[in-house]
Amino acid sequence: MTIHGELEKFYTERCDEASRLGSSVKGRLELARVRELLCRYLPEPPARVADIGGGPGVHAQWLRSDGYDVELLDPVPHHVEQAGAAGIPAVLGDARKLPWEDEEFDAAFLAGPMYHLVEAADRRTALREAVRVTKYGGFVAVVAINRTANLVGSTMANNLIERRGVVADILRDGFSARNERLAQATYHTVAQLRSELTGAGLRAVSVHGLTGPGGWLTVMIDSHYNGLPLPDTLREPDPLQTALECARLADRHPEMVQSSSLLFGIGQRD
Repeated sequence: MTIHGELEKFYTERCDEASRLGSSVKGRLELARVRELLCRYLPEPPARVADIGGGPGVHAQWLRSDGYDVELLDPVPHHVEQAGAAGIPAVLGDARKLPWEDEEFDAAFLAGPMYHLVEAADRRTALREAVRVTKYGGFVAVVAINRTANLVGSTMANNLIERRGVVADILRDGFSARNERLAQATYHTVAQLRSELTGAGLRAVSVHGLTGPGGWLTVMIDSHYNGLPLPDTLREPDPLQTALECARLADRHPEMVQSSSLLFGIGQRD
């Protein structure tokens, strides 16, 4: 199994994944919420965590700083080099064929694989592999992109008219070959994500709105200001704190999961 050439080119030439989660309000919201939600379920350190598709190790770094024993796997050589340079144990590999033994980890975390593996069969294989390397009773957590995210995001950025064809493809199929924003990307409904996790043998599956409705505030700021000075109404209070508080409040109401651009799914191995 090899990485799709378009995906490797995207992360090597177009997207600096090492800085993405710290260079925008939306990215910082995503980073903060992954940390909040994952820590809600993880056992106490020094538990072992598999960071599958972990990129250059942005999440692995805070996990290690919290005392967790983390091993990272990614299909992009550039990411593995970056993670290794940051002192993170990292291996080049494919989420569909993990190099680890059965029950080697206390938890597994998959971000990229769930939205970069376009074929449902490939996602099923990756999830089964994550379950296999996780101990009984351990958690498998994933990040997915909501199928409605492009519709709302393009509207917020006021570029829906020019992106209408791509957005319509994604709403209908969960994928668009014309998508110029993210290489090899698939998009989930909440019900679909829950079904894929339960189908992999996980129990007590929960799906959270990762960025929540407050995430759209960050999309608006990043789209229309992009580093420019913010007006007073958007500078105080800190919009990141506003978005975080909104996501936390919405998390108490499961019906609001649909309003989030990113989804965080988690389940426990039987």
